[in-house]
Amino acid sequence: MTGLIDQFGRTATDLRMSLIDKCNLRCRYCMPAEGLDWLKKNDMLTADEVIRLADIAITHLGIEGIRFTGGEPLVRADLVDIIRAVHSAHPQIELAMTTNGINLEKKIDDLVAAGLSRINVSLDTVCPETFAKITRRDRLTKVLEGLHSAKAAGLDPIKINAVLLRGLNDDQAAELLTWTLEHGYQLRFIEQMPLDADHNWTRDNMVTAAEIREQISQVYTLTPHEVPRGSAPAELFDVKSQHTGKVLGTVGIIASVTEPFCAACTRTRITADAKVRSCLFSHTETDLMEVLRDGSSDEVIADAWREAMWHKPKAHGQTTTGLGMPGFVQPERTMSAIGG
Repeated sequence: MTGLIDQFGRTATDLRMSLIDKCNLRCRYCMPAEGLDWLKKNDMLTADEVIRLADIAITHLGIEGIRFTGGEPLVRADLVDIIRAVHSAHPQIELAMTTNGINLEKKIDDLVAAGLSRINVSLDTVCPETFAKITRRDRLTKVLEGLHSAKAAGLDPIKINAVLLRGLNDDQAAELLTWTLEHGYQLRFIEQMPLDADHNWTRDNMVTAAEIREQISQVYTLTPHEVPRGSAPAELFDVKSQHTGKVLGTVGIIASVTEPFCAACTRTRITADAKVRSCLFSHTETDLMEVLRDGSSDEVIADAWREAMWHKPKAHGQTTTGLGMPGFVQPERTMSAIGG
């Protein structure tokens, strides 16, 4: 058995699998206010197809962990059934989910019982007014209820994903970090990436990792975390009190734009319509839907997946100059259509 190896010597062991492109928020860095043209049901992976692809990934391709994404995965009515089936067949594999937290409170107990082991919740602010401006929905209370219910259900760690937007929440980094430390969550700041539907992203208007570190350092002392980063997308820092020097927790910064980590990437992605994306910023995809539905064997599907990953670009979008720099072209798909 050979895994998902590319021509630059990287091996993908981390699967991000999108279950749906729909979302019940309209975050400014992801989609327009009116939403997008959603996939038709027949064009999306069925629950059985998701389960089969997960099995192929684990059994044939050496995948060691799966993160279910969207859109918003909680929108799928069969989410619990999918997680239960994958966990039942492969109890040794960690199953995680990225969610906006809305409706999490209603489903968390069933998800944990089914085999969900970790969650990341997208939360860019704890200010209700700012939340409504960023997401175009007044739903902060529901997100916080979902977070607290996940903690009560025993999930640990619970990670918070936050994007800072110029002119909206770019002055709230320390405030959000303080809140997460007080509640026992692990915060990860993510540089805004050029995956918005409006194509309004510019490198010059992005809040950089350096700015985030500088802003936090006005309130806390940051020191590099002792555990090696490895292939993790986030660079971790210990957060210390400036008064006592006590370590209060950690914070991560994912600097995909200004400090890329392509050389250590171990991720492979499947979209909700069964496309393999070797890179978040790829302009090419490999469609697995036809071989999933024409009676092809698992090995044929695995070979198609291997071929797709062999051609993974060395760096973002097949350019070595970086995101937003000369030579970079933004992908057609938005983040919600790709899966985080």
